[in-house]
Amino acid sequence: MTTTLPGPSAPTPAPTVPHAAPVPPGNAASLSVWPASARLTSRDDVAVAGVSLVEAAERFGTPVYLLDEGEVRERCRTYLRSFPDTDVVYAAKAFLCRALLRWVQEEGLGLDVCSAGELEFAVTTGFPPERIVLHGNAKSPDDLGAALRLGVGRIVIDSAWEIARLSALVPDGVRQKVLVRVVPGVSAGSHAAIRTGTDDQKFGLSITDGSAQHAVARILDQPRLELVGLHCHIGSQITTAKPYLTALRRVVGLLAQIRHQHGIVLPELDLGGGHAVAYRPGETSLDIPSLGARIRRELATSCTAAGLPVPRLTVEPGRALVGPAGVALYRVLAVKRTGDRIFVAVDGGMSDNPRPALYGVRYAPRLIGRRSTAGPCTATVVGRHCEAGDVLAADVTMPGDIRPGDLVAVPVAGAYHLSMASSYNAVGRPPVVAVADGRARLLVRRESLADINGRDVGL
Repeated sequence: MTTTLPGPSAPTPAPTVPHAAPVPPGNAASLSVWPASARLTSRDDVAVAGVSLVEAAERFGTPVYLLDEGEVRERCRTYLRSFPDTDVVYAAKAFLCRALLRWVQEEGLGLDVCSAGELEFAVTTGFPPERIVLHGNAKSPDDLGAALRLGVGRIVIDSAWEIARLSALVPDGVRQKVLVRVVPGVSAGSHAAIRTGTDDQKFGLSITDGSAQHAVARILDQPRLELVGLHCHIGSQITTAKPYLTALRRVVGLLAQIRHQHGIVLPELDLGGGHAVAYRPGETSLDIPSLGARIRRELATSCTAAGLPVPRLTVEPGRALVGPAGVALYRVLAVKRTGDRIFVAVDGGMSDNPRPALYGVRYAPRLIGRRSTAGPCTATVVGRHCEAGDVLAADVTMPGDIRPGDLVAVPVAGAYHLSMASSYNAVGRPPVVAVADGRARLLVRRESLADINGRDVGL
């Protein structure tokens, strides 16, 4: 008996994958970074949300990305429980599609976007614009114009140039709510390319050199702008609460300075996101309930010490909501032994996941769909593209008899894969499939050669 994967119009859910069972104790760690619904089956397959990955690969082809709807929704609920009386907004840059927008909206989250494209996509999907925050270090006139036209709730000022530019675009009789993105001088994050809390990177306005204070004063002189708070995002893949608490204290200090100099109390504070997830068994993820309790406690303490009311808090998780909910499936195309190294080449690569090439990210790929009796080997899983840096997982343990035709699954694939994907070498981007309650349905179709060719208007 096998699981049936009904199409999008199927009237009833498919039965749960047969023989699926909790992971045996000896293998518990091997699925520790997978969605909570992941189960090993008697066929050496893995089922996610009751859907066989082998059958999903057969139905939708490879590469393919699966997204566990239940995992996304539960992670949204964890944030709301951990941050009561807080605006939790999903950072759309992690991954954006219409179904995901609906899920986070139904769970009560707002949205954080970085461009007119993301903004219009969200609003035309039905996301309330007043629950959307727009930010970015270099907003174009189109970005700002779209935000004003669509009625976005907050715009985050990231440079002095944006103040006059935005003010000139605001229609008569309107006051646009804005936040100032400040740089608190806190270094946090797993890689230099994703640390944004110090003065040596492109985002925000420095507290240390007075740029943030100057921007505040200029905004307060603009009758069409309403300064409602400060924004602070210090980096990504942050594993401990300490940097957030340090940044919070410094930003509260700036709030107190603003009150002293200008006689106003800003009612909002956005602490951004960057909450770490584990990509491999044994890695550390950020404890969200603990983070929420510590941030709220420190905010209350710091505001009391400064004689300030506690501002309305906003947090912006992205990766932490969707990353662990995603699984990428690839088909092995070739196995090559070069000297003392083994390369396992698959039918995807840096076109659907550029993160290893950009940041040196490490994953834990897994053979699925057949039982291997061979001993383990150390291999490097590589993509199909014409770049030596097209590596998906370096020096990982794989079965010694891995061979063409095998299926390889990569967990924690829900964030910053397809949102950063390309059509390099004219290889179309993979489809995205939602899995829930034993059913699989297509959310985003595979990009075809016709799609790629259609953009070229020709000779």
